[in-house]
Amino acid sequence: MSYVDEVLASVKAKNASEPEFIQAVTEVLESLRAVVDANEEKYRKYAVLERLVEPERIISFRVPWVDDKGEVHVNRAYRVEFNSAIGPYKGGLRFHPSVNQGILKFLGFEQVFKNSLTSLPIGGGKGGSDFDPKGKSDREVMAFCQSFMTELYRHIGKDTDVPAGDIGVGGREIGYLFGQYKRITGLYEGVLTGKGLTYGGSLARTEATGYGLIYILEEMLRHKGDSVKGKKAVISGSGNVAIYACQKAQELGARVITMSDSNGYVVDENGIDLAVVKDIKEVKRGRIKEYADRVPGASYHEGCSGVWGVPCDVALPCATQNEIDLESAKKLVENGCTSVAEGANMPSTLEASNYFLEKGLNYMPAKAANAGGVAVSALEMSQNSERLSWSFEEVDERLKGIMANIYRMTSEAASKYGHEGNFVIGANIAGFEKVAEAMIAQGIC
Repeated sequence: MSYVDEVLASVKAKNASEPEFIQAVTEVLESLRAVVDANEEKYRKYAVLERLVEPERIISFRVPWVDDKGEVHVNRAYRVEFNSAIGPYKGGLRFHPSVNQGILKFLGFEQVFKNSLTSLPIGGGKGGSDFDPKGKSDREVMAFCQSFMTELYRHIGKDTDVPAGDIGVGGREIGYLFGQYKRITGLYEGVLTGKGLTYGGSLARTEATGYGLIYILEEMLRHKGDSVKGKKAVISGSGNVAIYACQKAQELGARVITMSDSNGYVVDENGIDLAVVKDIKEVKRGRIKEYADRVPGASYHEGCSGVWGVPCDVALPCATQNEIDLESAKKLVENGCTSVAEGANMPSTLEASNYFLEKGLNYMPAKAANAGGVAVSALEMSQNSERLSWSFEEVDERLKGIMANIYRMTSEAASKYGHEGNFVIGANIAGFEKVAEAMIAQGIC
């Protein structure tokens, strides 16, 4: 049995109740076979793969809080500090009912490679809670965030672990979390990213993941003699990533015709009116179905998976994990889609991912495609350390350079190991090699 197969078998046996984590590890290790086989003796000697798939630390804790009616609630929360070989743990906090340890382990594992690809000195981590901020008042969200940070503060710090936002954790939540950290520790430091501009945030951070997604899509197409201009794009989601991917795609000449939320999706063949979407989602915190009521010619459809049946040239999944299954992948290909770039974390199942590769699509996986957010988070950390604030244009230019470099490293790694054009293999190998060498250099720890 090969080294990869041995570790995969062990992961599946030890983590049988965590399907998302098993899926993520399987996808990564399968794609690392070429580099692992070429260096098996060294990697076995230092148990690199065994250490790679085990988090360095998992913190689990309860979060009691009081709602506006005076009733006490208790949520479960975690911080998965996965790997610090190349820098302090870095990764978002997710507040959503679906959050459990297995999902956060998958996200933290993916974060290790994504952060490595940025070429910035940050390790991988992830955290969150099964708390749902939807429908809660500002005071209730504040009460939860303060209770959450009352435990988390013990485990984080600007040189230790620097969380950011994720699903359910936006500027409001980051503000409450930072305020409580400062209150407890007495420290004003860059311990969280995604902060408001008045207290250490970075310009372009809000836009970074969505913009970065389009920058790497454009880079991928450019190397094929093509561009985003003139493409009809289907986007899922209507949160931060989806909104700013839509904005940048439109700026570069694409026609974005869909957006969605957890209830359904809208189709607007004239092109999404982003001002309306922002008003619904960012101002009123409403549902995407309202778009069809406000924009003539637009239609609303219940359910989420149907969005992948809308004919397009480019698909940009920006909602959640495993939103594109094999059936959805086949619909996309049948309807003429030629390019897929992933804005969400692991939005395609293994079967869907393999189908895209089999059919020769321009396919950029999440750990490369959505790395723009964490890249600008790391730039925010740099600004905080230097007590500086860079202009939007300077941050955006750095983001473009980082995404272009991720494309280059991914493409070169795929070609080096005989898989030219396979950006799944390329991204995993490029991210892995840097982390593995750091782990070996630092000894068994």
